[in-house]
Amino acid sequence: MSNRIARPAATVLCAVILSCGPVPALAGGIPAIEQAGPAAAQVAADRSLHLEGASNARDIGGYVTEEGRTVRWGKVFRSNALDKLTPSDLALLSERGVESVDDFRTVVERTLSQDRIPNGAGTNWFDVIGTNPANLPALVDMPTMYALMATDPGASRAFHDALVNVANTEGAVLYHCSAGKDRTGWITAVLLTLLGVSRADVNADYMLSNQYLTGPRTGSAFIDGVEQSWLDTSFATVDRVYGNFDNYVRDGLQLSDGDIAQLRDTLLA
Repeated sequence: MSNRIARPAATVLCAVILSCGPVPALAGGIPAIEQAGPAAAQVAADRSLHLEGASNARDIGGYVTEEGRTVRWGKVFRSNALDKLTPSDLALLSERGVESVDDFRTVVERTLSQDRIPNGAGTNWFDVIGTNPANLPALVDMPTMYALMATDPGASRAFHDALVNVANTEGAVLYHCSAGKDRTGWITAVLLTLLGVSRADVNADYMLSNQYLTGPRTGSAFIDGVEQSWLDTSFATVDRVYGNFDNYVRDGLQLSDGDIAQLRDTLLA
């Protein structure tokens, strides 16, 4: 279903700056994910960090898993780029205990829009797309982008390293790309699924980018928001290539049972 667009390199680089069925029970303690409806209170919660310089910065906590546990608030924040953060934004992130900032952007994005980091926080660069220049055209073709994020070895390494960092960080982790909706959207969907959050709630969290992203509207979801079909493409690609989500976690992301147990211990109350 991909409509790959052949673009000259300069066009692709400009695009880089602008963008950014039930699953069976899994081994190693990952619960089954059902197509349950989202809990209204979870979706309606004010997740925004209310940063002046990053409108899509929000908390992924509060979701109730199929086992009845709750994703802890204040442990993982997802965001768009941090280059416009104000001093008060940085102070707020410090107050919220941000210990690690993970950047999923390409070297071009990082060079043109340099992160502003809260005092005391460490930084990691986990480039999802740019490790293979052949991937750059996918940044202007969302179905291809979302399929690639689930299969590309460089993307899998980046997401593996980010998830291990989340599992092993005592304070809060903030991860981001440019708009905080695509690369950030997929890893959040993966993380919440690993924790046992229903697919419906995972979808609802993903679609919240359409609520939190602000700025001039161009009429293009590529720039301004997300479409559910894009996330569906990633999950469908996982099933097609790996057979199921369990195999993707083990063979694609190469997370061990210990990694998964640590994630659940760190993030679930």
